[in-house]
Formats: sequence, C-alpha cells, structure tokens
Amino acid sequence: MRLVHLLRAVTMELHLRGAEFAERNGLHPTDLRALVRLLDADRAGVTVTPGRLGEALKLNSAGTTALLDRLERLGLVRRTRDERDRRRVLLAVEQEAVDLGRSFFGPLIGGLVGAAGEFTAAELAVVQRYLTAALHVAASAAPPDGGAP
Repeated sequence: MRLVHLLRAVTMELHLRGAEFAERNGLHPTDLRALVRLLDADRAGVTVTPGRLGEALKLNSAGTTALLDRLERLGLVRRTRDERDRRRVLLAVEQEAVDLGRSFFGPLIGGLVGAAGEFTAAELAVVQRYLTAALHVAASAAPPDGGAP
C-alpha cells in the first residue's frame, strides 16, 4: 500500500501544479487536460479530431466545441481541415501553448529527469512497468456504484 499512497501523493502534487498553471493563465482545468492530451498525441504521432478529444475528456459535443473555442481564442490550439478528407477537422497545439507550458513546467520536468538519472536502466524499467500497469488500472476502473447516475 505504500506505493499506492506514494503514487496518490505524487498525483496530488502534480494536480496542484496543474491547477496553479491553469489559474495563472486563465484556463479551466479541462483546458489543461485537453492541451496535455493533444501534446501527448502529437508526441505519439497520432492525429486528434474534436470527437476523439471529447471522448478522451468525457465531454459531449457542445462541451468539446466550447473548450476548443476557448483554446483557439487564446491562441493555444488550431483547427484545420484534413487535406485527405475535407469533412474532417484536425486539432493541433500552437507553439505558444508549448512555450507557455515549458516556461511553467520546465523546471519540474527537469527535476524529474534529474531524479531519474539517479536510477539504473533496470530500475527505471521496473518503475515504467509499474506506472504503465497503474495507468491501465486507473483508466479501466469503473465508478464505485457501477456507473449508475
């Protein structure tokens, strides 16, 4: 249970940093989650549509549109037409969002990378395996009431 409690503590600290970033930049917490999802998708080479983003964030169509309107107005995200299928809209994070995130989270990320440097490759592989398993468990966990309203 110590690992679970430690993971919860790390999650809480990261959540607090994210909330501080959102507040400082006039963002809603969901705006930050959307930016992270889009950045992760870009890093993985995956294209994201508004529908996929809404699904990932558990937002309905109207909520996703409002979110994207806000982020686009702030110059953090852009919507473009897919060149192969003009009916499809693709999302991309603007460089301004990347720079904004780097200026706030850069020192934290640098510290985390530095902390990882204190471990062997084998130790890091075990940590990665555990965190991957924890992510799968968290992502597939059903609400305690079975999802009933």
